[in-house]
Amino acid sequence: MKKTILFFAAASMIVATSCKKKGCTDPLATNYNTEAEKDDGSCTYPEDESTIMVTSNITTNTTWTADKVYVLGGRIAVEAGAELTIEAGTIIKGEAGTGPNATALLIARGAKLYANGTADAPIIFTTIADEIMPGGKVSPNLDPNLNGLWGGLIVLGNAPISAANDAMQIEGIPASDANGLYGGSDAADNSGSITYVSVRHGGANIGEGNEINGITLGGVGNGTVIENVEVVANQDDGIEFFGGTVNVTNAVVWNAGDDAIDTDQAWSGTLDNFIVVNPGDECFELDGPEGAASGIHTITNGTTYAGDAQGLVDLDDNSALYFSNQYFFGVQAGQDFDQLPTADGFLDATNFQVTLPAGGILTDFFVGGSDAFTTEVAEGANTTGADASVLTGWTWAGLSGNLAGF
Repeated sequence: MKKTILFFAAASMIVATSCKKKGCTDPLATNYNTEAEKDDGSCTYPEDESTIMVTSNITTNTTWTADKVYVLGGRIAVEAGAELTIEAGTIIKGEAGTGPNATALLIARGAKLYANGTADAPIIFTTIADEIMPGGKVSPNLDPNLNGLWGGLIVLGNAPISAANDAMQIEGIPASDANGLYGGSDAADNSGSITYVSVRHGGANIGEGNEINGITLGGVGNGTVIENVEVVANQDDGIEFFGGTVNVTNAVVWNAGDDAIDTDQAWSGTLDNFIVVNPGDECFELDGPEGAASGIHTITNGTTYAGDAQGLVDLDDNSALYFSNQYFFGVQAGQDFDQLPTADGFLDATNFQVTLPAGGILTDFFVGGSDAFTTEVAEGANTTGADASVLTGWTWAGLSGNLAGF
């Protein structure tokens, strides 16, 4: 069956050369010369049954199946009232683009995403340049430090945020797109379920200093399930929380170009059991609330390989969180836990362990009083940190051996 559809050059095409065309002048089209076709000059293209181009927002309940590769031709929003279901093992690829043409999958307030992969068949978001196909878990052609090749995954909800306005425009989305609004009053808001999902090579720049995070969670409520997620090689932050109440369990952030974990707008959920590997800026940037509203979040059971990071932990004077059971290693000179909140903030930090470089002094790395809850240990002798066993078998970081020793 022939279908009239616009295909981008990046998608594979089947070209029929043995049929005479009528009217259409595109050599890639296949207007078969039959009496049933009207010679009106329009072009008909063959349908590539393994690749589906997505060029319009999703406004009705839609399912993407694992036997196809879905190519995002731009910023695609699942609009309010619609649900997108992505089957386990599905591959989604983003076209290249910057500025207003940056590609991303955006779940708007009032929409839902059901992206439920499995350890055997994770759902993978990546770039069109990635040659990975259904059934694969590791890119056959791209290194795990290439970033900025498309946008990322953005989920927005109606849960509370700390800004003066009830709703804000999420970073990475132009103000002209109303689907970019996040925030509200429903702490139990439900944006769907995201499990066993890997987001790779993203972070396209839409403007000066304004890139898209690997996974952006803006005003997402605790009715949303997010478990077993990975972000690899994102040009901006790995996972960033903008308010909301959502909880995230079992996460890996590997080779983030900016911060690995970033919190804003008085997020009040929990991040539990996670691994950070080699971010570009801070391992954690944990900002205090804006406006009068407040919230306290919990970060617990994490293992961080600092590597090339600029710093370990960056807090504001008014940051507010429970922070516990953390292990840092691969630490280098110049990296530090830079300050504690003042009376305007709140920090309950317990059970930190760190392996320092040879000759390192604890108080050079954990400053401002953070040494009081931190203990130096030999590498591998830690008794705190993440349970890596649930992350090694399905993530790219785990399958490539980069979680060995975690």
